[in-house]
Amino acid sequence: MPRRTRRLTQLVLGLVAYAFSMALMLRAGLGAMPWDVLHQGVALRTGLSIGATTVLTGVVVLLLWVPLRERPGIGTVANVVVIGATVDLALAVVPDPDALGWRIGFAAAGIVLNAAATAAYIGVGLGPGPRDGLMTGLAARTGWSVRLVRTAIEVAVVLTGWLLGGTFGVVTVAYALGVGPLVQWFLPRFTVDLRPRRSRS
Repeated sequence: MPRRTRRLTQLVLGLVAYAFSMALMLRAGLGAMPWDVLHQGVALRTGLSIGATTVLTGVVVLLLWVPLRERPGIGTVANVVVIGATVDLALAVVPDPDALGWRIGFAAAGIVLNAAATAAYIGVGLGPGPRDGLMTGLAARTGWSVRLVRTAIEVAVVLTGWLLGGTFGVVTVAYALGVGPLVQWFLPRFTVDLRPRRSRS
């Protein structure tokens, strides 16, 4: 497969997988990952779907890139469009489990799938997601560490979402603690080598 085709295919599949990971965690009903707490809260207050709220939030975050002088790539735009367009479909097909065991299983599968999906779309090098770019842009402009900026953003997002009615729970905490190490493990396995290929003599 040509490298460009591989990158675009992996980008789209990674973003679709990300949307399904969101659906698994939301259906588990044990809390949502930090940005989805906000998405849930906004959706409850506005009557919009989770998908529409995800797109709207992504656009607002992208506007925050302007004063930070961050430049989006095709992957950045695809992140907003593909996830927003897919998550409502994912929620429509992922069942609503009753048993606690299934809910825990959905949550665990959602966290692992989310980490793999994140590594897949980052690994193609076609531009960061809107929220990742906001984090790195703020870190560059403030001089704060990426860890501190990410923590501050996610605390603010969770608190705002919870006040709006979003679900904060054990999954929110498990995601915050577990997704970083999981992404680190998956990333080398999904990173596309972008070095120029040597021509055969």
